[in-house]
Amino acid sequence: MRRIHEGFTLIELLVVIAIIAILAAILFPVFAQAREKARESVCISNSRQIGLQVRMYVSDYDDTMPIFYSYNTAPPAGSPGHKGIELLILPYGRNLDLFRCPNDAGGPAVTHPVYGCPGRNSYFACYGSSYRFGKGSFSLVAGESSQNNEVYDYTRMIVDAQFVIPAETRMIRDEMMPFFTMAKYGYAPDYFRRWHERGGSVIFVDGHARFTVSNAEFDRQAACADGSRSGDINPEDGDMYYWGCD
Repeated sequence: MRRIHEGFTLIELLVVIAIIAILAAILFPVFAQAREKARESVCISNSRQIGLQVRMYVSDYDDTMPIFYSYNTAPPAGSPGHKGIELLILPYGRNLDLFRCPNDAGGPAVTHPVYGCPGRNSYFACYGSSYRFGKGSFSLVAGESSQNNEVYDYTRMIVDAQFVIPAETRMIRDEMMPFFTMAKYGYAPDYFRRWHERGGSVIFVDGHARFTVSNAEFDRQAACADGSRSGDINPEDGDMYYWGCD
């Protein structure tokens, strides 16, 4: 008489569990990479639309770049009286969510009691944008332009004709780049939190955008209207042009 099995043996169950574990180990990283790739695509798509908005603003305002504001939290984003470049160019896109990077995980600066927004968990929620607007590419107006809630006391207008290499000049970028763990960028450890795994979106003065994946590429990009490269040393102060124009 044949013996009929009514269930799996312990060894058979262990074999099945082992096979499932192996498949999971193989597939989960693939799924994570696919998800991150999708987020990169959203980020670069948003960046391209932001670049077009800046170009439309410049066209309407006698080739003059928008007024510079950055990291203002008095009042914070979404509150009456908040000032940010994203609000100046908003009429050309009518969608504030374009300024939200899908990987915006905030950072230590957001919790700072003076220039942060304790209780808000992203740069977008705190400052109004996940993207850093470069001081070297936008117009400074005395008594109006501000950063970290401090108002500038001098004026330096920037017009299109001043850009020596607009297609290579970085005007807006993702706030966090994975290589900002390097001390020369001034982020680690007080300001840095990893967002994207590979790099971050960069928007250039001519309006195009691309994903930057290395610090060498980042340093080669011009940061100032006169074409000075981000990683080159300014002989006047001995610092990278990144510090004066980014």
